[in-house]
Amino acid sequence: MDVWTLKEAAQFLRLSERALYDLARARRLPAALVGGKWVFPAEALRRWLVDQAEAGGRAAPPPILAGSHDPLLDWAVRQSGCGLALRAGGSLDGLDALVAGTALVAALHLRDEEGGFNEAAVRAALPGAPLVGLTWAWREQGLITPPGNPAGLSAIADLARPGLRVIGRQPRAGSHVALVGLLSDAGVALRDVAFLPEPALAEDEVAAAVLRGAADAGFGIRAEAARAALGFVPLLRERFDLVLHRRDAFEAPMQALLAFARTPLFAERAARMGGYDVTETGRVSFNL
Repeated sequence: MDVWTLKEAAQFLRLSERALYDLARARRLPAALVGGKWVFPAEALRRWLVDQAEAGGRAAPPPILAGSHDPLLDWAVRQSGCGLALRAGGSLDGLDALVAGTALVAALHLRDEEGGFNEAAVRAALPGAPLVGLTWAWREQGLITPPGNPAGLSAIADLARPGLRVIGRQPRAGSHVALVGLLSDAGVALRDVAFLPEPALAEDEVAAAVLRGAADAGFGIRAEAARAALGFVPLLRERFDLVLHRRDAFEAPMQALLAFARTPLFAERAARMGGYDVTETGRVSFNL
């Protein structure tokens, strides 16, 4: 049967009808009040039961989206009214918050040695946990330069040029992890780059440092370079994921955010910002 009565659902869950009635009234499980009677979609109730078992008594995390800073994500969280609070401290900070249960979602863009994104880091941090990675967007990362790229920068190794002032990111940021990997691939040591003493704590701060002349270059996303009318040298196409426990993906905050990301307004904003590919937004990138 596709739909169960209160009695049938209670038998399936091995609960009393009164206990199930109380759960349904509190909206604690899939149920609908039709004609004054509670009915239960069978498949949805089965999935709910599996999710409860996988949660293993885990306390519900606060509605916080922690991790990497992304301007399109920041905008969408506000516009969607999803109720998530943003805590941008870098991808590794977001992963730690997911492990500790102090955030509902981790925003990550961690490139692994094989050229993949995020899954290896998540597996290592939470082995065996029922997690899902949802693609937020593919982004262009590269060198942000003053307008016209007066230094003629064209490759990651150019950041090691003598006298070039470079704005870096905090060590726990995904952009810093990517930069270290690209420099290593080019045979350049991190100590060979003249970074400014204070790192940028978000993508927009990289562009701001170049715009005001405090830095000659930085590593960041095309969208921020475009917003500040700065030069941009593309180096990397990366996948930016939202990672969370599987059952939390069906809760109201994430569903509201993903629903908004399917609207024409979202697609128009991404196109206007530049450097984003949102054709896969909301798609499962990995399922652990």
